[in-house]
Order: sequence, then structure tokens, then C-alpha cells
Amino acid sequence: MFVQKKKYYFLIESTKDINLENLKKRNKFTIIYRNQTNFEKKEDLLRFRKKCRSKAIDFYIANDLNLATKLFSDRIYLSAHNKSFKALSYKKSKFHVIGSAHSQKEIFLKKKQGCVFIIFSKLFIVNYNKSAPYLGLIKFNNLLKIYKNLIPLGGINVNNLNNLNLVNCKGFVSKSEIKKKPTNFISRLF
Repeated sequence: MFVQKKKYYFLIESTKDINLENLKKRNKFTIIYRNQTNFEKKEDLLRFRKKCRSKAIDFYIANDLNLATKLFSDRIYLSAHNKSFKALSYKKSKFHVIGSAHSQKEIFLKKKQGCVFIIFSKLFIVNYNKSAPYLGLIKFNNLLKIYKNLIPLGGINVNNLNNLNLVNCKGFVSKSEIKKKPTNFISRLF
């Protein structure tokens, strides 16, 4: 069975994490580049950005307006740790802003920061911390009744991908699964 959503978001830490040739459909994918440790060369990022643009893939830069400007990106992603209200100036400079949150308090903050969509974590149990709290399908759908523009993240893998058809959201975010089994994972989206 396939997962049908309007958008699929992939959170990457390196341009090598994803092969853009695997993404065949146009205007369905969004890549969020969130590199916090190994900084890549500007030329490599520009090349990657041009490939994204040629395939009609939205490209977000995490927490760095200067880098987003240098890469000609018109989109910015604010992590849950970013509590700054500089995002309001991003909105004025016509940046499309999305953010991430882990609680209702953080959702409220992201709305104040001007985020159009909010990535909310965790939907399912995650492999790296089995005891970490997660919402599950019912609680997430109840939260969607209050906050319409939430996108789930956390614990989404090939085994529970079909369960996303039960979530009333516009898309979902994948982080680790896109690195582990990219072709198997992407082939299940259509």
C-alpha cells in the first residue's frame, strides 16, 4: 500500500544523505537542510540547490538567514531550539517560514514567530530512545483539530508508513529512514 499526502519532507544533514534522482514526482518533495556539524562548501550547496530547483523541490535552510540568502533560497526552517523573533523579519523579506516543536507551548511560540507549518515530534516510538514520549495516531489527530498546520515527525519508517494514511495531515517528515533505506522508502510513497 502507498502513502498519499500532498507533501513529503526530508530532513537532511548533508547533501549526500539523499539522491535527488530517486525523487521523480515534481512539486511533492521538500528538503530541509539542517547541518550543525560538518559544514559543506558553498559551491556544493549551490549545485545541490540548483538540482532541487530543476526538479521543483522546495529547499529550506535551517536557522541561517545568511546562508539561505547566499543559496537563493526563499525558505527558512526554525528548529525547536530557535526561540528568536528574528523570524518576523524573515517573513518581511518574503521568506516562507516553517518551524518545529515538541510541545503545545512550542507550537504557540512557532505561531508567534510566523511559521506557516509546524513540524511536530514525535508521532511514533523512535529507535534511538524507546522510552521517549510520543503521541500516537489518535492524540496527533486530536491535536490537529486545534492546530491545523502540523506535520508529523518521529519514528516514521517503512514498517509503519501505511499508518500515516490514518493521520489527517498534509504531509510528513522523515529524517533517519531516508538515509537508511532511501529507494525502498521513496517507492512506497506513490
